[in-house]
Amino acid sequence: MIEENIDIQTANGSMNTFVVFPEEDGPHPVVFFYMDAPGKREELHDMARRLASVGYFVVLPNLYYRRSRDFYLKERTPEAMEVMFGHMATLNAQTSQTDTQAMLKFVDTHAMADQTRIGTVGYCMSGPIVMWIAAQFPDRFQSIASIHGANMATNEPDSPHLMAPQIKCESYFACAEIDKWAPPEDIQKLEASLIMAKSNYRIEWYPKVEHGFVFPQRVGMYNAKAAERHWERLFSLFERTLKKH
Repeated sequence: MIEENIDIQTANGSMNTFVVFPEEDGPHPVVFFYMDAPGKREELHDMARRLASVGYFVVLPNLYYRRSRDFYLKERTPEAMEVMFGHMATLNAQTSQTDTQAMLKFVDTHAMADQTRIGTVGYCMSGPIVMWIAAQFPDRFQSIASIHGANMATNEPDSPHLMAPQIKCESYFACAEIDKWAPPEDIQKLEASLIMAKSNYRIEWYPKVEHGFVFPQRVGMYNAKAAERHWERLFSLFERTLKKH
């Protein structure tokens, strides 16, 4: 495979980004990989490589680039968590639109990326992001996936669950049974909105696992069986919506 560490220019600065894709048989369908709260790190690079290995052009940006090019939560100390939450608080629907617009411009001009077939996956804090961008760019995405997405239903006017009527593509939501960031009542609001919008969606509960269960280095939370199910679901979603048959 080919790996690139590049800067994508956005309206707010240089967004350092990891890109990985197969060396042959391109151009490849694109997957935008939106990080979880602890930050862009080698663990996520490995996950991006796994997606790329089955035929995708994967783009993994550092969403915290406005404040830090290299933040990543190594230890969950109160001080480090405070910094992380500070970074998270700077992200919203507008920053997501700005960053995604730049990512779209990048893949539109890359010879190995098929810009007509784009899917996306967001983890944790990026569950809302994949909803926002699918609503903001409804004609660009063929599928979105939210994996233990946090804050999927809020009281704000741009709450992710309120985006359902604008989303045209297929969506998948993996929900951990033990997740204070996505309680059942939030997911119920999300599903009600998706049903009202007659959206093509699937919500799947992962029993007896915690928020963060997909990450191999998340000690005490990683669940190998559930994590592999999430990979199976992603591969199926992207095969169905992004691959030519």
